[in-house]
Amino acid sequence: AQSFADGKHTQGKALMFGSYPITPASDILHELSRYKNFNVKTFQAEDEIASCGFALGASFGGGVGITATSGPGMCLKTEMIGLAVVSELPLVVLNIQRAGPSTGMPTKTEQADLLQAFFSRNGESPVCIIAPKTPADCFKIAMEAVRIATQFMVPVIVLSDANLANGSEPWKLPSLEDLPKIEIKHPEADADGKAFLPYERNPETLARPWALPGTPGLEHRIGGLAKADVTGNVSYDPENNQKMINLRAEKVKRIANTIPDLQVRGPQKGKLLVLGWGSSFGTIYEAVSQLEGQGVEVSQAHLQYLNPFPKNFGEVLKNFEKILIPEMNMGQLILLLRNTYPELTQSFVGFNKAQGQPFYVAEIFKRIQEVLGAKAS
Repeated sequence: AQSFADGKHTQGKALMFGSYPITPASDILHELSRYKNFNVKTFQAEDEIASCGFALGASFGGGVGITATSGPGMCLKTEMIGLAVVSELPLVVLNIQRAGPSTGMPTKTEQADLLQAFFSRNGESPVCIIAPKTPADCFKIAMEAVRIATQFMVPVIVLSDANLANGSEPWKLPSLEDLPKIEIKHPEADADGKAFLPYERNPETLARPWALPGTPGLEHRIGGLAKADVTGNVSYDPENNQKMINLRAEKVKRIANTIPDLQVRGPQKGKLLVLGWGSSFGTIYEAVSQLEGQGVEVSQAHLQYLNPFPKNFGEVLKNFEKILIPEMNMGQLILLLRNTYPELTQSFVGFNKAQGQPFYVAEIFKRIQEVLGAKAS
């Protein structure tokens, strides 16, 4: 909150948080409501749709628009997320996953909203998807979501879950001076009277300019109808529609140029890589550590960037005979991997649990043994 107040890291931007109470995301609204003196503005909306509309409208107005919910609320926010995609405005959506479907088990944990984050919107509407791995990591991921959303003018979905939301661990308060600065630049009217082009793109990121409404000379059309390239006018031209779809997809892909490579713990090549995402990190880490202590060679990698994947991801996967993928769902990441890397389909081994409970170390330990054919105590 202080980083928003001092203006050093977000250039004086207000954090505009719109939310509707839902377990296990409600505590974010409760906590942020305490920081109104730090340029943080919170709004409890009448429903999930309105809360997302508030956040998107805040971004249109030049604030940092953020909304939070769980799976049922994500169903209702999809229309507004699609509007953010086509209007190309920054938006951060925090999904604190719980067990489903429907209202499911509100107090239990799950990782079953991954495919929802990828595909729940109508039309071709790619977004960035990232996930924290520990309670302390949620801080870094939240800042990274704002960085990506504002740099690439794109919605970012953060997939946390009830296991992280209700977890805790020691966390060293960072120095404000050490926090990464999020560079935001709004366009100004051309001194020579050149027409403003709201969909003229940054050549590196493909982001369009973030024009503040009410700025003389920067008037432009906004809304959900298909946009003409460069001008942003309403367009029904078939070739233009294809071009804009390709540009928005390529923009999300280019986020990979700004994220770190996937790191492998343990041997960089071998028989088995245990690949996780989200809150399963600690359990996998402990199971792998216990096997290492018994002389069993096994490696671990943990995905935090799910769309796009890290640039070195494919090369990492090719270095292992088998990739074990524990998920608190019925195999959503493995489905995406089989589609993205069809040549590695036989290497992927799923390990799925949907009981509203996180994995136990003993479960991961045993499954690794089964895949390796190893005997350990």
